[in-house]
Amino acid sequence: MEYNRFGQTGLKTSSLCLGTMGLGSSKWKGWVLDEGRSVPVLKAALDAGINFFDMADWYSTGLNERVVGRTLLSMTSRENLVLTTKAFYAMSDSPNDQGLSRKHLMKSIDRSLTQMGTDYVDIYMVHAFDPETPIEETMSALHDIVKSGKARYLGASTMYAWQFAKMNHVAEKNGWTPFINMQCQYSLLYREEEREMMPYCKDEGIAVTTFSPLARGYLAGGGSAPRIAHDLYLDWFGDEIDREIANRVNELARKYGKTASQIAQAWVIGSGNSTVPIFGAESAEQVEAALDAAKIVLDASDRAYLEEPYRPRDMINDYNPVRRPRALSAPAATLAVAS
Repeated sequence: MEYNRFGQTGLKTSSLCLGTMGLGSSKWKGWVLDEGRSVPVLKAALDAGINFFDMADWYSTGLNERVVGRTLLSMTSRENLVLTTKAFYAMSDSPNDQGLSRKHLMKSIDRSLTQMGTDYVDIYMVHAFDPETPIEETMSALHDIVKSGKARYLGASTMYAWQFAKMNHVAEKNGWTPFINMQCQYSLLYREEEREMMPYCKDEGIAVTTFSPLARGYLAGGGSAPRIAHDLYLDWFGDEIDREIANRVNELARKYGKTASQIAQAWVIGSGNSTVPIFGAESAEQVEAALDAAKIVLDASDRAYLEEPYRPRDMINDYNPVRRPRALSAPAATLAVAS
């Protein structure tokens, strides 16, 4: 496993990050692994040398942090881990148990640390932009969290580039802690962050972590049966162009003797746009497959072949009023067949 400098910080992370949205409790979403099936995945990642693990309080409504954090800490020391968690989405029916207000952030960091069983998180992230809270309030609260020792660094996820830039500008103007990480969706089927977010981060020296390299599992044939049944976000994908890209992924999988999932992951890893790609896994074998994907070097002509059908599409975030699930022209399970 290689360990690289994270943006312009002194932090060193593994070259891959295990995303843990799928670990915690199947009661939250049917495709999520319960604790017993989550432990082997986490152990396989640790055994492979991965030190970077991404969580969120919203995942499994807190059980994700408990299962992932406490399992990892039972296997290795805290100093061997780079742990990330997020706050923003509603954790209860309380009107103040959501968003990026000072009240919610202060409650959320303490709750997350208790769930994980640690006294600090390496990167504390805002899960989205909050249009109902002044940016000054949010950035001041995040700065205080860092100064209290409860977080080492700050990050953000899934917003427009202008929102992210504005938040960092407010921090800089007031001498507060800035964001050192942007986490955004990125795959062969969703490349909109290449337009503004990724160039901005490169110019500012901000590390980019990318998630959903398989486009919610679509590039692996729609994912597992539970995911097809329970993940409504799969409806984001599936038009004629998406099917053509998926077919090309399968074609190159046969050429390279790999799976479609590995080719899709290899494209992200080799893009040069992701400081640390995030991958998910449902088994120890899938952890090994992701590590193998990191070794695949796609020919320039093959990368161009995969990219050629792409066209601009709606931004995927909470603030795009025109984005909505699109009707598929064929059943999701038959759109792409994983090799």
